[in-house]
Amino acid sequence: MHKVDITDVKRKETSMQQSRLSHADAALPPSFPTDPTNPLTHLGTLLPGHDAPRTGGWDRRLGAGFQGCQFLGGAREAKEAHADQSVTILHAKVAQKSYGNEKRFFCPPPCVYIGGHGWRVMQDHLKAEGYGDSVYRICGYMCLDTSNQTQADTFKLVFDEQPNSKRLFACAKSLFISDQDKRKHFCLLLQLFLGNRQEVGSFQSRMIKVISKPSQKRQSMKNADLCISSFSKVALFNRLRSQTVSTRYLSVDRGAFIASARQWTAFTITMVDDQRADQGGFVLSEGFICYGSVVQLVCTESGLALPPMVIRKVNKQHAILDVDEPISQLHKCAFQFRDSPNAYLCLTNDTIIQYQAPSSIRDSSRVVLNEGSCWTIIGVEVVEFTFNQGLTCLQSPVSPFPVITGLEVNGGGHVAMLEIHGENFSPHIKMLFGNCEAETMFKSPKSLLCVIPDVSVYSDGWRCLRRIITLPLSLIRTDGLIYRSSYSFTYTPELHLPPPTRGAAGGREGGADRGQEDEEDILLETIHQEFTRTNFHLFIQS
Repeated sequence: MHKVDITDVKRKETSMQQSRLSHADAALPPSFPTDPTNPLTHLGTLLPGHDAPRTGGWDRRLGAGFQGCQFLGGAREAKEAHADQSVTILHAKVAQKSYGNEKRFFCPPPCVYIGGHGWRVMQDHLKAEGYGDSVYRICGYMCLDTSNQTQADTFKLVFDEQPNSKRLFACAKSLFISDQDKRKHFCLLLQLFLGNRQEVGSFQSRMIKVISKPSQKRQSMKNADLCISSFSKVALFNRLRSQTVSTRYLSVDRGAFIASARQWTAFTITMVDDQRADQGGFVLSEGFICYGSVVQLVCTESGLALPPMVIRKVNKQHAILDVDEPISQLHKCAFQFRDSPNAYLCLTNDTIIQYQAPSSIRDSSRVVLNEGSCWTIIGVEVVEFTFNQGLTCLQSPVSPFPVITGLEVNGGGHVAMLEIHGENFSPHIKMLFGNCEAETMFKSPKSLLCVIPDVSVYSDGWRCLRRIITLPLSLIRTDGLIYRSSYSFTYTPELHLPPPTRGAAGGREGGADRGQEDEEDILLETIHQEFTRTNFHLFIQS
């Protein structure tokens, strides 16, 4: 009988190396156990070409300790992985409400990235059919998810190709929520079309909380959704002289940290246990981040990291050194370099520098800052949708996009069942283990049930193998459209212990009894397997 483990590509790093401002080291992937006798719990990554709706960032390659694992995607994955298409939405977790005639545009503005070689495959397919250039150009619209939206409330996205990337980029600069909208939470809705008005699909952001203004009160557990926790994603921006046009966002470009007026970067913020870190390396810890904590910012896309910094509260352009309350959304803060106590993270024009801050003459617990050293911090979300149309160009939209949020294994052996929890499921959706389509039953729009394929499908000599096998999990629509997922499934072999040695006579008698018991166990297991599988098929028919 085989052990099975299910894992999501969402991990927390356990160590990082100190980095420089202009060119930092990528965060190190964790190492995973290779002993097949131990359960595998890999909060790891998928191989290139199997990227899925991304919930985490940093280095997405397999760790050095993952050599004992065989990753199988099958021939179909190898041929079609190059045709993946991805749509990524970056947005803030909170938005300020606009009152009266004012318009408080979302800051940072929601951004959309379109990438993957599949878009080029689709363009070549349309070219071969004789369509012009304007047909396969991508256009998009973004708005709030409400039924009474007008054309004036919808922002048209203009996509530009990034110079150092094969991705397209656009941002919605003028979106806002008025006081006429009484909702406390809302989502953003992205609609993509081709030039011939053929709909690609609709994509929804995560929930965004509506606030009237940044909270100045000390945060408690009652307002946990306004606090910023370790290992969450944040964005930083600076607004000189409180002017919107002078807003600059902390970003990463060509291996360096910059201040950009247009693009912003999502960073994973982690607390560093300063006392334990003195023993060597960085020890990361969980919990809500408070002022006075040592933190590190790591770019979710490139893995570039800033050195450890102490986060300080800012009040009237002064850094306050004796405050330890939790940090809240849209708070103004400063970042003091841990190894250079007088240096603070600062911008000047488009460059990121270290500002040498003088101490306050009147109050030793305050440090005088310049405008470039005062940052506003806000939690952000990164939502990625990855799909594959194969070698054909489908005419129907990819939406509604099914998303897996959790997995649950029931049973074991040859009749192990996998219950899939998520959203936007339909009877036309099946489960893919690598390149093998599993028997799948639709239970509800939030639940599917499938039979886990026998591991012999992927390896003929499984009984003789002593290594783990990991497969990417995907969803496939009846027309062949594949929806990538951030989950993988791992088959882990069990090593059978050798029978205990006994005396000659005792061995013969014990061997006969043991052989009879084994035959009975096999018979019972066979009956159980057939009974379970029959019940499953009856359940599908009903």
